[in-house]
Amino acid sequence: MYRRVEGLLQVLLVHPGGPFWRNKDAGAWSIPKGEVDEAEDLLAAAKREFEEETGARVSGPFIALGSARLKSGKVVHAWAVEGDLDPAAIQSNTFSTEWPPKSGKQVEFPEVDRAEFFDLKAAKEKINSGQLAFLLGLERLDPQ
Repeated sequence: MYRRVEGLLQVLLVHPGGPFWRNKDAGAWSIPKGEVDEAEDLLAAAKREFEEETGARVSGPFIALGSARLKSGKVVHAWAVEGDLDPAAIQSNTFSTEWPPKSGKQVEFPEVDRAEFFDLKAAKEKINSGQLAFLLGLERLDPQ
């Protein structure tokens, strides 16, 4: 999701939840993304994942930004859509993990613990390096 504020392009990034990511910032943020269900349309999956991670529905028009292979080997496909939401109001789905490690206790954490709009310069510093190509693609497409 991107928006313009006083002519300045801003992109929405999300910060992963859970104890591993708690104190990480630069290079830890991401576009809202997730797994594609078998036989699911890629754009439909992107919309579903956006809603699961933010609690907000998005509608187009959508701009294809291509795909990128992360260091983990996962391939991420991305689209841009102009829109706006209140980052403080996001409601993310959760996941369960053993915490503390080897404690035997399962704890629920939000998949995304916060969201924020960043200008492109800041977003390039915040985003996971494997997803930087999406910001560069949006920057190339921006008519301003």
